[in-house]
Amino acid sequence: MSNTGKKMLESALGVITKTAKGLKLPDATIDRLLESDAVHELHFSVTMDDGTEKIFTAYRIEHNNALGPYKGGIRFHPNVNRDEVRALATLMTIKCAVAGIPYGGGKGGVIFDPKTVSGGELERISRAYARAISSFVGPEYDVPAPDVNTNPQIMRWMVDEYVKIQQARKTHYTKSQLWATFTGKPLDLGGTLGRTEATGRGGVIILKALLSKLKTQTTNHKSQANSNTQSLKIAVQGFGNVGYYFARLAEEEKFTIVALSDSKGGVYVKEGLDVDATLKCKKEKGSVAGCYCKGSVCNIAYGKTISNEELLELPVDILVPAALENVINAQNMKKIKAKIVVEMANGPVTEEAYEYLTKQGVVIVPDVLANSGGVTVSYLEWYQNMKGETWREEKVNKRLKKMMEEALDIIWKKSVAKKLPLKQAAFEVAIERILAKMV
Repeated sequence: MSNTGKKMLESALGVITKTAKGLKLPDATIDRLLESDAVHELHFSVTMDDGTEKIFTAYRIEHNNALGPYKGGIRFHPNVNRDEVRALATLMTIKCAVAGIPYGGGKGGVIFDPKTVSGGELERISRAYARAISSFVGPEYDVPAPDVNTNPQIMRWMVDEYVKIQQARKTHYTKSQLWATFTGKPLDLGGTLGRTEATGRGGVIILKALLSKLKTQTTNHKSQANSNTQSLKIAVQGFGNVGYYFARLAEEEKFTIVALSDSKGGVYVKEGLDVDATLKCKKEKGSVAGCYCKGSVCNIAYGKTISNEELLELPVDILVPAALENVINAQNMKKIKAKIVVEMANGPVTEEAYEYLTKQGVVIVPDVLANSGGVTVSYLEWYQNMKGETWREEKVNKRLKKMMEEALDIIWKKSVAKKLPLKQAAFEVAIERILAKMV
């Protein structure tokens, strides 16, 4: 059993239990919220390139479907384990409820390292997993998606395998509706425009809406909230898909991005850096460190190289951890200078740091809200498939903006009315929505 998976599960169940007890729910109801509806442990064999048969162990855990079909990604990783998958399925239930979309929570994974297999082997493993889950996933029951080490190409293989199986069973669904069983697909298989940027875009939408609400409050955030976005400095830890699109779209909204980092280190440009020039430089150098890019010019005179740890402690207004979990913790929480933390990674702030920073007046936008843009656009992809429609990217982004702003608005009102931090308010909103539909 992985210790990380166990800790993740304990943390997820702990937050739900604490919130449920705060709502004075009976123990039996709390137990129902914590337990998964179904745990599928799967074993299947795949013929490897050398002709040998290898057995793979995999999971699909369906946590709660009170609000709608189970929804959650499939990860390929050597450290996949039951506790981790169960924790992630549980948190997906909360995230979908927070986002206000008609989904429950699920998660899947296969235990192996995709870097150690050939392209042909990867395809055969993907198809074998799709066959293994084919009897209990479906557009109105359980809807998987990409996650760690999976992508639209892997979804293509899985969809293709799944559609063949269902058509052989003479399903009543149309082909477009069968495609809806998986989201995060290529466009020619019913994927949606706007999905690639959705998580980062959703985070920026939430940040702008939050700043607008802070303007109306006479708190110590007033001077910051009343200034224009250009005077607000942002540091983003993590320059993968989520971090890059958050930084680029925030830059478009006239925020000043002063620091970026990847796994090898980062760069700090006090006057503000150019996000796309930094990406281009990273591709050439292999790392963000050393990319002091202002405008289209990269020059060491503009900034300095920093570590990931130093980035978190910079004198910025908004800190965006978009890489790893638990990076803001007991060791560095007293050095955090930002007044707003946007959790774009899953669980980047430990419970201890969360309690401390909240008491210091730091506004922490919880991951279940901040990074829910991805699952929201996955829902919009599913919706288009079920209706046999294809939307323009402008329409997808407009719907995403409306849904994210509505999600924040409800959580904000509860936060203000009950004087709760946003995270606690978000979990309360989620649990109340789930309970209202549980029978």
